[in-house]
Amino acid sequence: MLFGGFCGSMNNVFVHMTGQNIGNEMRKDAFRKLMTFSFPQVDALGTGSLVTRVTNDITQVQNFISQFVRGMIRTGMLMFGSIFFIFRLNKQFGLIVLCAFPFIVGCLAFCLAKANPLFSRLQAQLDKINSIMQEDVSGIRIIKAYVREVYEKLRFGKANDALIRTQLQVLTIFAFMNPTINALMYVVVALILRAGSFETAAGVTTPGDIMAAITYTTQLLNGIMGLTMLFQNISRGFASWQRVKEVLDSQPQLQDGDFDGETELHGQIEFCKASFSYPGSDQMVLKDINLTIYPGETVAVMGTTGCGKFSLVNLIPRFYDVAEGTVLVDGVDVRRYNQKALREQVSIILQKSELFHQTIAENIAWGSTGADENAIQTAAQIAQADSFISKSPDGYQTVVAERGMSLSGGQKQRVSIARAVVKQAEILIFDDSTSALDLKTESDLYAALNQANPGSTKIIVAQRIASVRRADRIVVLENGKIAACGSHDELRNSCKAYRDIYDSQMGKEDYYGR
Repeated sequence: MLFGGFCGSMNNVFVHMTGQNIGNEMRKDAFRKLMTFSFPQVDALGTGSLVTRVTNDITQVQNFISQFVRGMIRTGMLMFGSIFFIFRLNKQFGLIVLCAFPFIVGCLAFCLAKANPLFSRLQAQLDKINSIMQEDVSGIRIIKAYVREVYEKLRFGKANDALIRTQLQVLTIFAFMNPTINALMYVVVALILRAGSFETAAGVTTPGDIMAAITYTTQLLNGIMGLTMLFQNISRGFASWQRVKEVLDSQPQLQDGDFDGETELHGQIEFCKASFSYPGSDQMVLKDINLTIYPGETVAVMGTTGCGKFSLVNLIPRFYDVAEGTVLVDGVDVRRYNQKALREQVSIILQKSELFHQTIAENIAWGSTGADENAIQTAAQIAQADSFISKSPDGYQTVVAERGMSLSGGQKQRVSIARAVVKQAEILIFDDSTSALDLKTESDLYAALNQANPGSTKIIVAQRIASVRRADRIVVLENGKIAACGSHDELRNSCKAYRDIYDSQMGKEDYYGR
């Protein structure tokens, strides 16, 4: 008994260690795979689903492995050991038990066949709940601004009710299964008692043999009930494993090239008959784009909403691949580049500033692994962020709230710009990332940037004339095509689309920077 207790304890320790280590490695592998996904892959699976797969689904697989290793050995020994000893004790008793087996297996198979599809639906509904939670926590300000708390409560309630209904269906199936199997085993006990009474009367067996057979049958019942619970966990764990496996088996849509060497050019970008459509769509967002941006040049991109400005700049760091034509960086097709080598040459500042729950210094240094305090402060000064950072109680060690909620829109944009500047990339892309800055701050920013990095190529995507008028060239996009390209003065005289934008804004912005 002491030896058995010791083995049982060690069994629990090693099984838990195995389950935890497998779950740990699986989460790391899944997260590493997620980091290789392209934007369309992330969009297709959804953030809520990916969170569920890396957390809840892997936990289900981890539990399944732990219980399978321990449960199959225990239940297997109980079941087959009990049947073996019943046959050794009395063949007639053994045959009675075996006759009940097809009914027990049939009951198990029927219930599992009904429950298996529900486990996949259960996890999908959990995806939906996680998605709603993520959306509502991220958008809590807009929910309160539009007084939509009740609507969101109802939306979450409906998703949660659907999850509970599915869960109740699963529980109901297994609630009927357990008593049914119990009833079958009690029938077996009754039949053993009935047959044993005749054999005892005939002097063939003894009451002790009957009690031993009933004891073995009870152990067999315990084994079957354990197997029933085990199959529930196996079914749910297998459904979760299929979802995790979908992530682990996925291959990045954008495959790495083998070029990561140096070129004679530094910061040149060329679009050669480039056309682009988003995956799954037949509509071309960009059509036959021919454009060369030279090293050290500042080029602005303007146009109406939906004309393809964002799509155009996303092709440079190869967030997407062109449908037709080519995009060259320093004379090399971006599809030939190793993606890490390509993106190290590019700094991109998005309109929506993404900051992390770290200090301001850590958020700026995030753009370059080797940035020291002096480089961080210099980048902040160029981005016109040093003034407000220095006034903060903890200066550069001020901790930013989650998603940068403790900073204003303009402050977040300036910290994001500092993060891009500290990287010292050959190509800087501003994707409408100065929209929250006043005109003077924006003007000072570009002046400081030109002075600090005169050789870097700058691409400015903007809606304001004041943001682009000092660019060497301005590209005007219309319906996915280049409608015109030239300096501010040239476009005012030759391009109607640019002139319309200029005329609509000059009352507000033309007073500055003439």
